Amino acid sequence: MPFRLEAGVNRSIVPGETIAAISTAAGEAAIALIRISGEKAIAVADKVFRGKQRPSDLQSQTQHLGEIVENGAAIDQVMLAVHRAPNSYTGENLVEISCHGGTLVSAKVLDACLRAGARAARPGEFTERAFLNGKMDLTQAEAVIDLIRAKTDLALRSATEQLEGRLGRKIQSIRDALVDLVAHIEASIDFPEEDIAPDEGKKLSARLDSIRRDISELLATADQGRILREGVRVVIYGATNAGKSSLLNRLLGYDRVIVSETHGTTRDTIEEMINLRGVPIRLLDTAGLRPSACDLEREGIERTERSLQMSDLRLHIVDRNAPRPAHFEKQNANGNEILLLNKSDLAEHTDWKNSDALRISCVTGEGLPELENEILARVAGQNLRAESAVAINTRHRDCLRRALDACDRAHATIDNGLAPEYAAVDLNGALRAVGEVIGAVNVEQILDSVFGQFCIGK
Repeated sequence: MPFRLEAGVNRSIVPGETIAAISTAAGEAAIALIRISGEKAIAVADKVFRGKQRPSDLQSQTQHLGEIVENGAAIDQVMLAVHRAPNSYTGENLVEISCHGGTLVSAKVLDACLRAGARAARPGEFTERAFLNGKMDLTQAEAVIDLIRAKTDLALRSATEQLEGRLGRKIQSIRDALVDLVAHIEASIDFPEEDIAPDEGKKLSARLDSIRRDISELLATADQGRILREGVRVVIYGATNAGKSSLLNRLLGYDRVIVSETHGTTRDTIEEMINLRGVPIRLLDTAGLRPSACDLEREGIERTERSLQMSDLRLHIVDRNAPRPAHFEKQNANGNEILLLNKSDLAEHTDWKNSDALRISCVTGEGLPELENEILARVAGQNLRAESAVAINTRHRDCLRRALDACDRAHATIDNGLAPEYAAVDLNGALRAVGEVIGAVNVEQILDSVFGQFCIGK
């Protein structure tokens, strides 16, 4: 069912305001798409389109050949389609103009639309209008940007299912259960003359336990959601000249980083994304760890240490041809770390005999398939595997944590035998927090954050 904002929301669409933007990526392409949305979208199109029929006379959802003109002069030959409200992406009258994809020509078509009465759209404003007009809930709106940014098949599937409303339906189900529970408790309090018996004791706790389980199950997908959207943070670190940048290049499949025998070549953290058998991996190549008198190199080493603190997995790479560093066991004590003995194409120093480590060669590629297997095994072992297509994002997590905390307080109130009024206060707090996920409360303060991530024209 389409979602609509509840009463009390101040954020609104200015009546009669019509927006326009280029919806395709910047640069040259075969086709560029210009969108016009709003009450006067078709009237704007009437002013700029010249064809066999005026846009206002065209049948909806059909393509028509014509020209975009300004002051009688043709700008470009285009295809135009009219989508009348409410059967459009935004829920408003929507016109889509497909012109040739040159940077200048698409800009001129847009400029003609703006001169004809539209205003330039803000980033994400088309999807924002779809949300405000009840075409989608807030989780579906967020799925649009996830769909655009998807780096793996699983991330794409997750975004697609969220866009179809799968996550929204789960949230709505939790919200409905809370509404029923709160309504029953408050009705028994407010209308005692109606003899509405409140659920008490075990029955009330059982209903609340079911809601808490559902919220907890969604919260358990937070790490999966982060991985789907951001990738597993894998930091490559070690001493200078151990082969960190060479390993990054090998895993990427191309020379991204300059490799040199000169110590301290990498001074900054370099980040790239790879798709490792469906799991998005964020690889971070870091500055080599060593004492340094150079301010620039010391700053790079400090960034390495910060990256290690934020990592999901560390790849500690060392030169197996060199002696074992002092205090090495302490460096290798972390459970989320894989020790790599690089340069297996050269002789191994006796210090590394019987070391529990993967032996690789960034020159020949030896051991790299085994490294990929180990990375995936460690990801799975830390429960970081992005195996669920339904996964919440950071905003959802914060809302659901507040909801769960409120439910826990209500549960404690019930267990302590206090009056139901006290439980109702916390349950109303949980209801508001859950509603924020799908936008079913006054969410003025979060809309800019959500839609500000979009490109203009989406």
